[in-house]
Amino acid sequence: MTQDQAKELVGRRAAQQVEDGMRVGLGTGSTATMFIKALGERVREGLRIRCVASSDASHRLGQSLGMEMLTLQDLPELDLYIDGADEVGPGLALIKGGGGALLREKIVASAARRFVVVVDSSKVVPVLGRFPLPVEVIKMALPLVESKLNRLGLAPRLRRHPDGSVYLTDENNYILDCACGSIPDPEHTAAVIRSLVGVVEHGLFLKMASAALVAGDQGVSELQA
Repeated sequence: MTQDQAKELVGRRAAQQVEDGMRVGLGTGSTATMFIKALGERVREGLRIRCVASSDASHRLGQSLGMEMLTLQDLPELDLYIDGADEVGPGLALIKGGGGALLREKIVASAARRFVVVVDSSKVVPVLGRFPLPVEVIKMALPLVESKLNRLGLAPRLRRHPDGSVYLTDENNYILDCACGSIPDPEHTAAVIRSLVGVVEHGLFLKMASAALVAGDQGVSELQA
């Protein structure tokens, strides 16, 4: 099974968890996109739901598929949020933000009664940190935060587009991708990063996910928090 096939498989499985009348949070990224497309098929078949997206791109995709797209101002409480992850570690500790939407993803996840992660089996790791940890930073604070992250040994690097231009989030902030290598104590790392003035959010999602759907050669399995 290719990685794309695994993403489609787990996206379709996740779409089956959505029930009529639910308030649903739509994630961001390649696996979340597969879920949104599968959910769109169910909407065309008559499923009635209201949705809030964690990025402008997912909002536009949901609209294009005929979903009722709202904001947290309209719908501050959600029944279910489904999104991908860059890494899934022990206890469903996550690294997210490879797609640049970590701030909005964490906000929408915090509004949901249940957060289900959808990934292919390559994303499940024994220790977080192989995937660079994104840290969203206010523009003015970039030199300050970058220096402090370097002193902490987190090796930050300003995210850029392939053409070399600086990447900006939907909130018009910078992202520093930290090559941590290994994060043996995610809670400590999260607390240290959050204490830095100018940091908006980091990509460690801890004690937030209820379950993870994992697609591999044997099908889809479920991990519980």
